[in-house]
Amino acid sequence: MSTTIISAITLIAGIALAAGALLSFADLRIPGNRESLVEKANGLLPQTQCAQCGYPGCRPYASAIINHHESINLCPPGGQETVNQLAQLLGRDALPLAENTARYMRDSKALIDEDFCIGCTHCRDACPVDAIIGAHQYMHTVITSECTGCELCLPPCPVDCINMVRIG
Repeated sequence: MSTTIISAITLIAGIALAAGALLSFADLRIPGNRESLVEKANGLLPQTQCAQCGYPGCRPYASAIINHHESINLCPPGGQETVNQLAQLLGRDALPLAENTARYMRDSKALIDEDFCIGCTHCRDACPVDAIIGAHQYMHTVITSECTGCELCLPPCPVDCINMVRIG
């Protein structure tokens, strides 16, 4: 074999090796199917549908993260662990949980003034995590350990008997 043929074979093998390495790297860093990636991101979110991220639920937030490069640190119920998991999934830097959203859910919980509760069930129906218990026409109460502090129970209450209280 002549040196020209050996050089050509070596060049082609080098190009193929470089292309393979580039494609392998791209496969790790660039998402293929956006919809599949939205589903994966949505699966990492806590599914509280609390809207504290600024989106009406977890799936719209996941879609915004993937399709519009929204920040990955806007989910207070998910906390820093979710931010870290999203960063790993997307190959982004893990940012600290955003303070403007996190302060509500980290520091406060709903508390029903049971003396004024009329048992309408509006707050119970609005709670995305079923932290409010009570039957129709009976006083309701909040399971504090389950409450995410999303404040979605406040607007539907016709007697304004729900307050957000700081948990120390």
